[in-house]
Amino acid sequence: MALKFGTMAAMVALSVAAAPGAAQQARPSGAVAHPDQWPVLPMRLKRDAKVEARVDAILAKMSVEDKVGQLIQVDIASIEPRDLETYKLGSILNGGNSAPNRDEFAPAAEWLKLFDALYDASVKRSDGRPVVPVIWGTDAVHGANNIVGATLFPHNIGLGAMRDPALIRKIGAITAIETAATGIDWSFAPTVAVVQDDRWGRTYESYSEDPAIVASYAGQMVEGIQGTIGQDFMKPGHVISSVKHFLGDGGTGGHDQGDTRVSEAVLRDVHAAGYMTALPAGALTVMPSFSSWNGEKMTGNKSLLTGVLKERWGFQGFTIGDWNAHGQVTGCTNEDCAPAINAGLDMFMYSGPKWKELYANTLREAKDGTIPAARLDDAVRRILRVKVIAGTFDAGRPSSRPMAGKFALLGAPEHRAIARQAVRESLVLLKNNGSVLPVKPGASILVAGRGADDIGQQSGGWSITWQGTDVSNANFPNGQSIWSGIDQAARAAGGRATLAVDGTFTAKPDVAIVVFGETPYAEFTGDRPTLEYSPDDKADLALLRKLKAAGIPTVAVFLSGRPLWVNPELNAADAFVAAFLPGTEGGGVADVLIAGKDGRAAHDFRGKLSFSWPRRVDQNVLNRRDANYDPLFPIGYGLTYADRSTVARLDETKPKVAAGDQNALFVRGRVAGGARINSGGAAVVARTDRRGQEDSLRISAKGPGSVAIEQATPIDLTRESNGQLSLILDYRVTAAPAGPVTLGMANAGKVATVPLTGALKPGDWATTAVPLRCFADRGIAMDKVTQPFILTAAGSLGIDISDVRIGSAPAGPVSCGAD
Repeated sequence: MALKFGTMAAMVALSVAAAPGAAQQARPSGAVAHPDQWPVLPMRLKRDAKVEARVDAILAKMSVEDKVGQLIQVDIASIEPRDLETYKLGSILNGGNSAPNRDEFAPAAEWLKLFDALYDASVKRSDGRPVVPVIWGTDAVHGANNIVGATLFPHNIGLGAMRDPALIRKIGAITAIETAATGIDWSFAPTVAVVQDDRWGRTYESYSEDPAIVASYAGQMVEGIQGTIGQDFMKPGHVISSVKHFLGDGGTGGHDQGDTRVSEAVLRDVHAAGYMTALPAGALTVMPSFSSWNGEKMTGNKSLLTGVLKERWGFQGFTIGDWNAHGQVTGCTNEDCAPAINAGLDMFMYSGPKWKELYANTLREAKDGTIPAARLDDAVRRILRVKVIAGTFDAGRPSSRPMAGKFALLGAPEHRAIARQAVRESLVLLKNNGSVLPVKPGASILVAGRGADDIGQQSGGWSITWQGTDVSNANFPNGQSIWSGIDQAARAAGGRATLAVDGTFTAKPDVAIVVFGETPYAEFTGDRPTLEYSPDDKADLALLRKLKAAGIPTVAVFLSGRPLWVNPELNAADAFVAAFLPGTEGGGVADVLIAGKDGRAAHDFRGKLSFSWPRRVDQNVLNRRDANYDPLFPIGYGLTYADRSTVARLDETKPKVAAGDQNALFVRGRVAGGARINSGGAAVVARTDRRGQEDSLRISAKGPGSVAIEQATPIDLTRESNGQLSLILDYRVTAAPAGPVTLGMANAGKVATVPLTGALKPGDWATTAVPLRCFADRGIAMDKVTQPFILTAAGSLGIDISDVRIGSAPAGPVSCGAD
C-alpha cells in the first residue's frame, strides 16, 4: 500500500504515533525495500529546464574517460594537483587527518591556496572537451571544524537538547560562511542518524533518539547550509550539503559500520525521519552509510539507493560514498566496485595510493558494459546538475569567490555569540539539590577537573583533528575554556574563581565546580563495551567525593558524547549539569551557572534531554518506544531554576556486563577481552610503573625473543583497517636494540611485520603508530586477527610498554615502519 502524506508534520507524526515498543519489537524481513510502502515526499527542488539543457550539452561532449573521472573523489593526502591535469576527477576531499602540507594546523590561507592549485589543474585542458571544475568536500560537522580559528558549535547531541530549530538554521548558515571563507564548497553534513544504542562512538553526531526531533532539525540545517529554495539557495556564502548516513546508521547495536537488523517499517518510520525534511529542503547530496541493513551493505542496496531515494522520493542530486565504503560491498574491493555504481552510488569516496586503479577498473567496466551506459550517464548527469546548481562552472578560482579569503569571518564575534547561545540552550540540569545553582554573587569558586581548562576536551571529536586529540588551547585562538568563562563571570559578580585541576585549595571555597568527562573520540575509537563512565579510571569520582567530604557544595559539569551511567558521580555532587560537548564557547556555561550581582543568573536552564539517561549500567538500548522503558531521567527531562525537586541517593551497584573493547589491546596494566601476553625466546616480561602501580610491561631480552598479545578468539579489525586507523604503541627504550626489531600482527598461518628499529632510541616515553593497512597489504586477513601485537627482537633489547591500542595516529605523517 502506498503511503501518502499531505504535510511534513504528518510524515514526522508517522514515527511517533506507533504504540510504545512496537518499532523495536518488529522483526527484520530481509534487505530488499518496497518503495511503494514509503511516503511520497514534497520535493521543492524541481528540475529546471535551463539547468538540464546545460547539463545535457556538457554531457554530450564528454568522453567516457571524462565521465568515469566524475565518479571519483580522492582524498587530498593521496593526490597532487598535477594529477588533475590528466585525471579529470569529480571531487577531492580532506579526510579526518588530511590537511594542506600534511599539517592539520595549517592556517586557513593554506587551505585556500591548495584548493586554487587543485582547481587550476582540473580546468586545465586543451583537447576541446568540456571543462568540469573539481569540487572539495569536507566534514564541517559542528562548524568549519578542520580550520584553526573557526567557530565550533556544540555537537549534535547538545543541539538536540535545545529544541530550537530556528537556531539550528543559523548554525548551519554560519558553518557555511566559515567553510566558504576557505574556498571549500561542500560540507558532509548534517548527520541525521537516530541513535538507538548509545555505546556507538558517533552518538554525539545524532540530534536525538527520537525521530521527530531529528526531523525537526534536518531540514533547517540543510537550509542553513545551502540557503532556502526560491530565496538565497546556493548563493555566495552557502555550500553544498550532504545528508548522512543513508540509511539506519543509528541502529547498528553500538558498532560503527555495523548491521541494523530491523524491519522495513522501523527503517522507514524511525531511521529515515531526517530525510523526510532534509530532502524536501533541497539537500543536493546524500551519503550512503558504511553500515548494513539486515546483512546487506547500504552502499550496494539498490532497492533503497535507487528504488526509494531516487525513484520513490525523486531525489535529483547525487550520492557520495563514505570512506572506501564501496570496498565492503559484496564482490568489491576498494579499487573495483561496479556493483555499487549499478546499485545507485554516483560517486566513490576513495582514500589510498591506488586511486588510479579504481579509475582504470571503472573505465574498463564502463566500456565493456558492466556499468551500463545509461547508469553511467545518470550518475554523471546528477553530478553535473549539482555543480551547475551550486555555481561551480561560473564561480571561478576558489580564491576569486565572494566569501573566499575573508578569514576574519572565522570565529567572528557575531558567530561566536550564536555559538555561545547554543551552549546556553544545550545545557541540561539533572540535579540541583539544595539550590546550589546559580552560584551566588561574590562567591569564592574553586574550579577543578581535567576538563575545566581544556577547549579540546569540551569540543570533542572532529575538532581540528579527526579524533579531536593532540590539540591544545592554543590551537583554538578564538575559543574560550569553561574555566575562563567562569573566571570572567565570577569577577563580574564581585567574586573570584581559582583554577586547581586536582581540586587542591588553601582557603575553603564557597563552592566547587568540577568539569570532567569523556576525552575526545570519533568513530571506531568511540565505540564502548558498556555505558559506564570511565570504568578504568575513577579519579574524577574521587575528586568529587573529596570535595564533598570537605563540606564544599559541589557542582559537576559533565562533558560527554552520550548519556552514561554516572550514578556514583551524581551521588557525589550537589548539582549535576549535562553539558555534552559544547564546542569552543565555554563562556556559555558560565552564563547559566553564575549569578550576577543581583543574585540572579542571566540565563536559566532550558535544555531538555534528547536521549534517555540510563538508570543501570546495562541499559545499552534505552528509548522511549521500548517496552519496559525505565530510565533514570526520561527524554525531555531537564530542570530549571524554578524547580525545587531533589534527586535522592542513587543505586551504585552494577551487574557484570559484557566488556571487551578490542581497540584497547593493553591499557592500564590489563589486556582486553580475555587476551593474554605471551613471550618467547630470550624475552622476559615483568611489570613496571608509569601512571600507576605496575600498569606497564617491562620487556628485557638478552638475545633474540618476542612478546605478543594473543586473543582468546580472533578479532575483526576490518573496519578499523579500512578507516585508516593504526596500531599505536606507547613505549620507553631502556636498552638500545642490538639488532633489528619488528612490530607484527598475525592470523592463523600468517604473520606480517614492519621494521621498528629506527624508532627505538633510548630516552623518555614516546609514541609510534603503524597503519593497519600495512599489515593488511602484507597479507593479514584483518577479520581473523589472532595476535594484534607482536614485538620481535633479533638481538638484545630493553623496552617498557604502557599502552597498545588501535586508534587514530598522532598528527603528522605515518608510515609502514622505521628501519
